[in-house]
Amino acid sequence: MIRLRMSTHDAHYGGNLVDGARMLGLFGDVATELLIRQDGDEGLFKAYDNVEFMAPVYAGDFIEAVGYIEKVGNTSRRMVFEARKVIIPRVDISDSACEVLEEPIVVCRATGTCVTPKDKQRN
Repeated sequence: MIRLRMSTHDAHYGGNLVDGARMLGLFGDVATELLIRQDGDEGLFKAYDNVEFMAPVYAGDFIEAVGYIEKVGNTSRRMVFEARKVIIPRVDISDSACEVLEEPIVVCRATGTCVTPKDKQRN
């Protein structure tokens, strides 16, 4: 799991909207850790086979990205990812107010395949 705050540098569109590709970058970081834990190597991301953007992400939102290995092949690892908005800014209250969401909002889901070459696997 990775949790971080989206900054104004992450905002790509009007209204401080964050580009959906930022979530895929987080999934890539989650995948790297999963591969290191599984194989002792960073491996390579081969392909996403499904990506769903469920809700907008804005600068100031705290995002939690999680994932797990669903299936292990000879060199391939099929993974499932989800990104959730867990804290939102509350500029309507004050410029520094935030709120922890009672129920996280799923902002993106994806599945994909990573590969760790046999000669790189150590575990």
